Amino acid sequence: MKTLYRIRLAIILVTVLALGACKKFLDVVPDNVATIDNAFTMRSQAQKYLFTCYSYMPVESDLSDDPGILGGDEIWDVATKGAYFGIAKGTQNKISPLGDRWTKYYRALRDCNIFLENIGRVPDLDPAERERWIAEVKFLKAYYHFYLVRMYGPIPLIRENLPVDADKEEVKVFRDPVDSCFNYIVQLVNEATPNLPPTITDPGSESGRITQAIALAFKAKVLVTAASPLFNGNTDQSTLKNPDGTQLFNQTYSKVKWDSAAAACKKAIDLCHQVGMKLYKYNPSYSQYNLSQTITTQLSIRNSFTEKWNSEIIWANTQTIAATTNLQKLAATWWDPTLLDGTVVRGEFSPPLKIVEMFYSKNGVPITEDKTYDYNGRYGLRRSTSAEKLLIKEDSLSAVLNFDREPRFYADLGFDEGIYYGQGRYDDSQDLFYLEAKYKERNGYGKLNFGTVTGYYIKKYVHFQNVIGTGTNYSITNYPWSLIRLADLYLLYSEALNESEGPGTEVYEYINKVRERAGLESVESSWSNFSTNPAKYTTRDGMREIIHRERLIELAFESQRFWDLRRWKEAEKELNNPITGWDLQQTTAPDYYRPVTIFNQTFGTKDYFWPIKDSNIEVNRNLVQNLGW
Repeated sequence: MKTLYRIRLAIILVTVLALGACKKFLDVVPDNVATIDNAFTMRSQAQKYLFTCYSYMPVESDLSDDPGILGGDEIWDVATKGAYFGIAKGTQNKISPLGDRWTKYYRALRDCNIFLENIGRVPDLDPAERERWIAEVKFLKAYYHFYLVRMYGPIPLIRENLPVDADKEEVKVFRDPVDSCFNYIVQLVNEATPNLPPTITDPGSESGRITQAIALAFKAKVLVTAASPLFNGNTDQSTLKNPDGTQLFNQTYSKVKWDSAAAACKKAIDLCHQVGMKLYKYNPSYSQYNLSQTITTQLSIRNSFTEKWNSEIIWANTQTIAATTNLQKLAATWWDPTLLDGTVVRGEFSPPLKIVEMFYSKNGVPITEDKTYDYNGRYGLRRSTSAEKLLIKEDSLSAVLNFDREPRFYADLGFDEGIYYGQGRYDDSQDLFYLEAKYKERNGYGKLNFGTVTGYYIKKYVHFQNVIGTGTNYSITNYPWSLIRLADLYLLYSEALNESEGPGTEVYEYINKVRERAGLESVESSWSNFSTNPAKYTTRDGMREIIHRERLIELAFESQRFWDLRRWKEAEKELNNPITGWDLQQTTAPDYYRPVTIFNQTFGTKDYFWPIKDSNIEVNRNLVQNLGW
């Protein structure tokens, strides 16, 4: 401790963005503090150091800080958008790794440790508040370790900071086995949870602070990750060992890990229910407009993600407001000559056809196994009727692929001739706004550096009350990015319970809660009545496939697919399929609705983890490189 006091440093300056007009807990710019002694001489200075510990949180939805947006296969773009899109295109390297976060999060862990080692010296801090702050920082330590493990696999754990006079051998740390990493993360969360409040009672002043609900939901996600194939008996990593021969990946599958994950999920769910959380459903009585059940269901789906601090949000990051605002501009689908270079709204985030085909049929099963769906004829043409006018503009030619799909398809995706609820048109009894997306049409391809590259758009990111006006006028309803929502937790529980005990009543119950909100019948009913494999849900393997698909659909475009495909070890299958879209340089439906290949992705075993930067290996030969790099 005495040695630590001699360390002089500057606290990292961070501006945390405001949510709306209210002042939030994290909305501060910490002052420079010359020494550790000064940083902990009074409550106000120590609180600024607490803010610093929070400030390292990754800004999900920020294209420079979130690999889940453009790092996989879920969204394709007009042009390269930073490091993470380079990962999607296969240009990762070990000299200067794309999206490298090694240094950032180890700096975060250092500052968290400094806080924990010194917070006891603050004289004017109430003991209960001190315990809460300690709990928050322990949680943040767990979160930063978890983020590193997801990116790099086994990592050196930073339980305490090394003293300034440590010799060079102490500094040359080894990577800890992956089970040790997960155990330490869980230990930190367990230590933190009792001293956190169950939930935030005053979002106006404390939005973004860690709660028991957040801690337990996060622990559930950690344990599900630890139990998943990437980390549970991964024999592909059998040769990854420290120089002393320590095996870094366990080589034997453990069912106990799924048992623990299921128990953690249920405990988190129970607490969330106790504090009043529930799946969000749009109440049409709030609206002055005539709303059909079709649009009401879509608003329940869309608003579960874009309605800030709704009943479903367990954890949202208040630092993401600027990023989600930018994301809405990038996803919004409009072009007007008065916008000049199209910098206000660009409509350039494009789901490939394989993502479009991922969504269920209207009967709630994959289109590949719906016995009533014309899968082989999905690229053919069909004319819409009045019965479909709330989904596709009446009397329009569109691909068969766009008809008879589930509500989340129409809530999440925009496409040529598809209804795009919003844009100032809210009454179902009137003509609703729709997209025109053929070559050089209002929302189509053909303008420099913006517009869809596949023929589809992401409606999910765009709040339904946004309105694009003339010139550079775009009214945006902002929201913080959701890190964990209740639907995510329900599906994690179904997954863990299925792996632990096999399919059964409770496995079905929680996935069916999510499906019911999405306007679908139960798994049992949908598969029994419409699937070519009607007994699929009765086996562990079949139910696993159903749960995986349900997660990919429900959490589409929420930075989850990127990580889920990896932890399931399914990325090699999915990310070696080509990125395809419609033939966008065509003006007629028969020519436009023809699949074309945009990019051929490649993904190998080495791509499951980031490479450790070569320069870090050079200065510490105890730090072994990830396989394949």
